[in-house]
Amino acid sequence: MRSAVPKVLHPLCGRTMIEWPIAAAREAGAGRIVVVDGPKRALADALPDDVEVAIQDEPNGTGDAVRSAAALIDPETTVLLLYGDVPLITADAITALARAHEESGAAATMATMELEDPSGYGRVVRDAEGGVERVVETKTAGDATPEEEAIREVNTGIYAFAGGDLLEALKELRADNAQGELYLPDVLPLLRADGKAIGAHVVTDAALTLGVNTRVELAHVRRLAQARIHRAHALAGVTIVDPASTLIEVGVEIGRDTIVEPGTFLRGATRIGARCEVGPLTTLIDTVAGDDTRIVHSYLHGAELGSGVSVGPFAYLRPQARLRDKAKAGTFVEIKNSDVGEGTKVPHLSYIGDADIGAGSNIGAGTITANYDGANKHRTTIGARVRVSVHTSFVAPVKIGDGAFTGAGSVITDDVPPDALGIARERQRNIEGYAERAPRKER
Repeated sequence: MRSAVPKVLHPLCGRTMIEWPIAAAREAGAGRIVVVDGPKRALADALPDDVEVAIQDEPNGTGDAVRSAAALIDPETTVLLLYGDVPLITADAITALARAHEESGAAATMATMELEDPSGYGRVVRDAEGGVERVVETKTAGDATPEEEAIREVNTGIYAFAGGDLLEALKELRADNAQGELYLPDVLPLLRADGKAIGAHVVTDAALTLGVNTRVELAHVRRLAQARIHRAHALAGVTIVDPASTLIEVGVEIGRDTIVEPGTFLRGATRIGARCEVGPLTTLIDTVAGDDTRIVHSYLHGAELGSGVSVGPFAYLRPQARLRDKAKAGTFVEIKNSDVGEGTKVPHLSYIGDADIGAGSNIGAGTITANYDGANKHRTTIGARVRVSVHTSFVAPVKIGDGAFTGAGSVITDDVPPDALGIARERQRNIEGYAERAPRKER
């Protein structure tokens, strides 16, 4: 990957790569999830709380990695082995493998598939009866014969084992290969030598077992994961006008009959209600939007919108911006850490920060809440049914009573009582004949 970031911690549609197989295992009903990490414990802090960690002291092959987790393997249960860099495996595929394994009574069952180009994969060698005899690795010259390298059926690296049989075979592993490592597939001939059956479960969708070793492969997997996410939303009743230009991360929730316009990015824990219109050219991050909301050409991060809210175009809603039902944040409006009341409108060209605004108010163009004195933040409180004229600045802390008005161009530094008009500006003065005295430049 040519990266300081561990491969399996690279982001993929809203999760790290390794969180995808973890989520699939959890959805499939795994009672215990164990991740094998290295001695630097690079993964430990990035894993979900319900995941246990085993440490492989040295990078000595897949067999040694599993052996590092032996103390956490229950000999009485079925054990499934997944790879952290194979992110597209699904809960259904895991369940099907486990079921096939348990119904067959085999000591081990591997997931296999046939590839046109099997380069880099371990080849599945079958016996005369069609059973799995062994898996031959091909990573290094000399690991496999030319005949074995010509085999197209490959080991996906995904297995189901009877826990007790796996533990016994791991004790007998030897590093008899060109790399001098302990390969997990080498447990298969050990089990066969002990008279135990080895099964194979064929996977027909090659995407489920795609591995990632480069950023090019990560980009390919990301396209497949994104298509899967888009498909799920479309089947649930969401219209995605142009999937090719739309990014929706895996944790996003979208209600029925919502339309997502081109160039829209929906990320993090974003939740969108029903019958909404989002986009075009809109980004929502960790934002909640109620039903019947319209957000166009805007950027929202950590905002909370009620039902029937209108946002944009060119609005910027920052963390803890809350717009209650039928409120509006219009063109070139920025709001942060503020509560905008039901039906209140901030139509255009305004900054509202650290403020509380009641229901039914109207905030004129160019309104500013001056909330920072250089050391502390202060709140502005604007009541219900307030009419704020254009180019009003509120110097916090200040309170504007219900039903009050402000005069255009005012700098409000003192509280305004309910139903009063607050005007704070220099009186206009006209200087007669100024044009005759003013210096002029020659054209």
